[in-house]
Amino acid sequence: MSHLSPEPSLTSLSWVPCGHGTTPEDPVGCRGADVPGHTACLAHLADAERDAYLYSLTPGADIDHSGTTFTEPLLDALLNALRDPATGSPRLGDARFISATFQGNAEFDFVTFQGEARFRSAVFKGKAAFGAATFQSDVEFRSTIFKGDAVFQAVIFDCTANFTVATFQSGARFDGATFQGDARFKEATFQGNAEFVSTAFQGDAGFVSAAFQGDARFELAAFQGDAQFELAVFERSASLGPLVCAGRVKLSGAVFGSPVTLSLAARHLECRRTRWSSTAEIRLRYATVDFAQAVFEYPLTIAAEAEPFVLPGGLPVPEQALADALSATVQLISLRGVDAAHLVLSDIDLAMCMLIGTVHLDQIQLEGTCSFNDVPRTQWRRWPPVRFTQRRILFEERIWRVSEPAAAPGWNAAVSGTVRVGPAQLAPVYRALRKAFEDGKNEPGAADFYYGEMEMRRHDRTNTTRAERGLLSGYWLLSGYGLRASRALGWLAAAMLVTIVLLMGFGLPKDSPKQEAIGTVPPGGGKVTFEIGKADPQNPTGERFTGERFDKALNVTLNSVVFRSSGQDLTTTGTYIEMTSRVTEPVLLGLAVLAVRNRVKR
Repeated sequence: MSHLSPEPSLTSLSWVPCGHGTTPEDPVGCRGADVPGHTACLAHLADAERDAYLYSLTPGADIDHSGTTFTEPLLDALLNALRDPATGSPRLGDARFISATFQGNAEFDFVTFQGEARFRSAVFKGKAAFGAATFQSDVEFRSTIFKGDAVFQAVIFDCTANFTVATFQSGARFDGATFQGDARFKEATFQGNAEFVSTAFQGDAGFVSAAFQGDARFELAAFQGDAQFELAVFERSASLGPLVCAGRVKLSGAVFGSPVTLSLAARHLECRRTRWSSTAEIRLRYATVDFAQAVFEYPLTIAAEAEPFVLPGGLPVPEQALADALSATVQLISLRGVDAAHLVLSDIDLAMCMLIGTVHLDQIQLEGTCSFNDVPRTQWRRWPPVRFTQRRILFEERIWRVSEPAAAPGWNAAVSGTVRVGPAQLAPVYRALRKAFEDGKNEPGAADFYYGEMEMRRHDRTNTTRAERGLLSGYWLLSGYGLRASRALGWLAAAMLVTIVLLMGFGLPKDSPKQEAIGTVPPGGGKVTFEIGKADPQNPTGERFTGERFDKALNVTLNSVVFRSSGQDLTTTGTYIEMTSRVTEPVLLGLAVLAVRNRVKR
């Protein structure tokens, strides 16, 4: 919407008004500032007096024509009077055009403003051309209305440029402009297209609460300070980038109503509470990104670029402003409060990302090499040594581990967070991520998140019963929830060794029992009946741990692993030992096979 400037009242003027054309309805009349030494403004001076005044002006002179209404010939005459013969361009000192009105085109091309340039509340009814102009001191276009095109191409602002609450009813072009101080466009309205192509902002660029009702282009722009777009509204298509920002790109609270493409090489990107009402693609380098409470109504892609952005001619976009950055990795630090159903992440670092509170996290799409946090390294040099099985974890789990009084050594090296979390909050997040990987047909990738889910259930004293925690603890101890084949094989080897030792000590008889036939032969011959029996196996009384007995015990144990009977004669104790091993050892073998399967299945 337009920010129309009210007509200044007589009491609000800081200059003596001309007063020409007063009427009962308008007792003030013309509000133009009197020309020094006269009682009329430049527009209402007699021709001879105007010519005398203009003749008296020299390049670099201070002028005050606030409130004056300029026609094209009048403005041309004023600028010609201030033209520097050495350069052929007008040169002004302090220039005050506060509340001035420019009826036709206002041509300020190649003008040098050595002093302050005040165009506050001015109205440009035609084209406002400031091409290649130079502002060496502060310039103010606050509340200015540009009804025609506003052209600031190749302009050099050596100072703070204030366009706060300005209204651009037609196109606004700042292509190739250089802002060496802060650029302030707070609450500015761009009703036509806004173009900032190849614009250099060496200070902070403030577009807070600006309204872009036409297309917005910030291609190849360079920001040495912060790029502030908080609460800005982009109603039509926007193209932000490729651009380089040495500071922060702030989009928090911004609204994008049409398709948008962001290609940014920046240290930080803040998108808290942004609203994306159409498709969007965000391609980033170097940035640390915060998307807390953002709203995605359509698919949105956040992707990291491994190589610098490319100019139309094929050359890479210069990134000298980020030369001190350690890497071009893009790190996402928060998705809290986001509905991730339409979100696609590609090659993003999620090691420090806050995910608790994210909605529909099971529908998020992770492509490329999206990385997560990990557990501490195994510490063999301390006693007792602490071993950690490597797996991907959430940043919130690291925060929770650090906060625990009995935290294992190694977790205390983590960066602690400010949000209090626990297993009850972490388990659903792990479960959602596991499902997201499984739905993407990445079963091995889902394994770590299944492990994390089970870990949180095992430690959750609120929603998990004591019996269930005990069962989960056994599952974890024996096979790492069916994901650690080495652990299951270790227990299998230990169980086999115990079985062998027990069989050698108590399960094998000292001698193999021999069969005996017992019967009675009738005196006159005839049919003979024999009863064949076997003596009960006897425990050994001598040497028990011999090579022969080891061979027999190993045979029994190996058959037990595959749930078979060896057929070996055993003592009563040995029979029970074999029965126990035939139950436990196949289970351990099955857990090892399951763990391998979970890591390699597709």
